[in-house]
Amino acid sequence: MLRGVLAIGAISLIAYTGFKPKSDADQTQLAAPIATDAKAFTLGTLRFTACQLPQERSGATTSAFCAPFSVLENRADPDGRKLNLRLALIKSDAPTANRDIVVYLAGGPGQSAIDTWPQMAAALAPLRKHHHVLLLDQRGTGGSNALTCKSDDDESADRGSLDLAKIREHTRECLLAVERRADPRYYTTTVAAEDLEAVRQALGAPQFDLIGVSYGTRLAQQYLVHHPLAARSVVLDSVVPNQLVLGEDFARNLEAALNAQFSQCAHTPVCAKAFGDPYASLIKLRDQLRAEPQTWDYRDPVTFAPAHRRLDDAGLASLVRLFAYTPETAALLPLSISEGLKGDFSPLAGQEKLLADDLADLSGNAMQLSVVCSEDADLLTPRPQDADTVLGTRLIDLLEAACEIWPHGTRPADFHAALQTTTPVLILEGELDPVTPPRYGTQVLEGLSDGRLLVARGQGHNVIGRGCIPKLVGEFVDKLDPKELDAKCVDDLGPIPAYIDFNGSSP
Repeated sequence: MLRGVLAIGAISLIAYTGFKPKSDADQTQLAAPIATDAKAFTLGTLRFTACQLPQERSGATTSAFCAPFSVLENRADPDGRKLNLRLALIKSDAPTANRDIVVYLAGGPGQSAIDTWPQMAAALAPLRKHHHVLLLDQRGTGGSNALTCKSDDDESADRGSLDLAKIREHTRECLLAVERRADPRYYTTTVAAEDLEAVRQALGAPQFDLIGVSYGTRLAQQYLVHHPLAARSVVLDSVVPNQLVLGEDFARNLEAALNAQFSQCAHTPVCAKAFGDPYASLIKLRDQLRAEPQTWDYRDPVTFAPAHRRLDDAGLASLVRLFAYTPETAALLPLSISEGLKGDFSPLAGQEKLLADDLADLSGNAMQLSVVCSEDADLLTPRPQDADTVLGTRLIDLLEAACEIWPHGTRPADFHAALQTTTPVLILEGELDPVTPPRYGTQVLEGLSDGRLLVARGQGHNVIGRGCIPKLVGEFVDKLDPKELDAKCVDDLGPIPAYIDFNGSSP
């Protein structure tokens, strides 16, 4: 199964406690006050009651307010299946919040907004000073009829390898399971955008402040195209341009990010002395694993239970791609590759296990196939020039094989048209993002009359929680003037030096 095409991955978000209050002139559109100790309240026609949102792999919960909400799976069939969508609201810190509501749109495709809220909470804390935050699990994810299939949890499974015959077999098995409770044709971005608008109408038609992360930026743009007056502001973190065919650029984007990350080692004497050319070492390790895959025993980094793993060149490529998502894990790559060349694969295995756990909600979620097969697969073009890259043509091959089996929904004729809008938009990109590089942000910016692009130096995928960016997002939504943001503080961000040994980087 496709594992997290654009997953945000595990990112340790940095809390920011400061916030600039709104001026009196901006306090004209206020929602009805909600008592601090309220157990229930009504917004529009929706009745919210106090609830606790569980946090994955934790006994902790998040206090929120939940409301029932249902939609037709196929809006053209009024007598057809109804879907119960999981909807939650994180109440503003202010007794009387602004009428516009912040909406967090999760990544993936396939991630749950509610389940990933703990990773986003600190980044959006400044916004909660005056705004409610709405969390809607997109249909097919989380608590909204998730299109999950049974996944292989056997640690000995070759999870990263590519066997197209097995991909087709697993896709058929998954489809048989999913079709018992869903029609996969109706779990696309376009249909999800209409769900979001139905929620807005039920809330009394407030304007939304959209916060899209990774794949969530595609949903934000499609929503904005079809409901241009519904959004007051938009933040696109690690943006997916409307023009993009998902999957086609993954190999070259990863290659560029790895070369940029490894060049920092080459220009640092202590790192260069320890590891030489990390990219050359990675290719050497890849070739060795292609010729002779390795199996070994190691300790699970969380449970410390004995575990077993097999790794070949395809598995290494998948693992390296996950490492490249964040500066923290990217800093471990030269050392982990070096250890692999010495025959010790435990560092790679341990980190892969941690990263795989963080993406567990995506590993068996077929909603991403409904999205990609309906919106992109027929537009994929062969890229033989990628054959010698780390990732190769695997993802394109995988997508094409799976989409031979998976049903295709309807794609609007203008789906891949460039975004053109006068709505204020703030675009955030990581300089070393291996999935959605800064050039994507530049591409989207061309269609914006009131937009701005901020590139976080040394950062990877999903940067909204980094450094001063939460403050800047809060100020942007507050003032709706992206071009006047004082964003010099973003320049204080930078890469994490490569680890020389397991004690850390060189002082």
